[in-house]
Amino acid sequence: MRAGTERAGPPTGDALAGYLRAQATEFLRALRQHRETGTGDSLDAARALRRSARRISGSLHTFRPLLDSDWSEAMRPELAWLSGTLALEHAYASRLDRLLNALHRLSGSAAFPDRAGTGATARVGGGGGGGGGGGGPERGSLTVGAAKAGALLDRQLTLARTRAHSTALQALGSSRFHAVADKVALLASEVPLTATAAATDLRPLATAAQERLTAAVAALPLVTAGSPYNAEALIHGLSPDPAPHPQDAPWHQVRLLLRLHRYAREVLEGEAGPVDVRLLAAGQALNRHRDASEAAAAAAAAARTPRIAPATAYALGVLHADQRHEVEAARFAFQQSWQKQTVSTP
Repeated sequence: MRAGTERAGPPTGDALAGYLRAQATEFLRALRQHRETGTGDSLDAARALRRSARRISGSLHTFRPLLDSDWSEAMRPELAWLSGTLALEHAYASRLDRLLNALHRLSGSAAFPDRAGTGATARVGGGGGGGGGGGGPERGSLTVGAAKAGALLDRQLTLARTRAHSTALQALGSSRFHAVADKVALLASEVPLTATAAATDLRPLATAAQERLTAAVAALPLVTAGSPYNAEALIHGLSPDPAPHPQDAPWHQVRLLLRLHRYAREVLEGEAGPVDVRLLAAGQALNRHRDASEAAAAAAAAARTPRIAPATAYALGVLHADQRHEVEAARFAFQQSWQKQTVSTP
């Protein structure tokens, strides 16, 4: 709902249609920016594409009884595919940055300066000789094992990032993406609501999304998360099984449900509505949880590399343990924020 307007009665399908049209318009604007601008701005455009795609997909899920079922069920997986594909390059870059800075912290040296100005790969390579520039002394103070661990992570995650970049470019040029873009373009002008949607109150469906979130949070081991560190989080961390950590899945599910709840609130109140500080803090904690969990998995995967030196494997093991402790700290932060009373800011 725009500032300065008042909605008579409860929000109905018309509010949902307006929200979806607005997100579709943002999607098309980001797509045009991506096609017209250079590499730097295209990263921002890809982020905006992901943002709109997630909100459209989440709204189709929460409010699916009000939408044409065949259309929405066909649209949602395509938007999820697009969002996930575009997210990978950024995820690998952030993961490498996180792990390299953790290695420096664990080695007792400062992180590299100017984090936003240079890529993670440049920071690793630039300090190896201890020459001029801000990275030299810090890089030189790393232990041999930590330095080799950083170089190994750099190679593996940079390769993964390069492949993700190529995959994203291929996806954006594919007939599959063009089909999604065409559907979003139609959505910007016409939303396929059911015949009764215009008279249907949205609040029960939004409340159902909130209840699913509340139930999922209630199933979490918040008693364990009441302590900032949980030794059980290290169990199975370096096992031969590369499957995701068994403790993490319920927390990842809560993160997704929290996102759906936030999007449902946006449909009811508009994106310019009040900000729930409690939900914001909880979401930030869960994002930290995901990042640390995936970073720990990357360290464990690197430690399984054949024929690496014992010092390198040891550094990767310490790095893995550090990130699993970060996972537990994020759970503790979530527990602390979730149990606070809701506070909204205008």
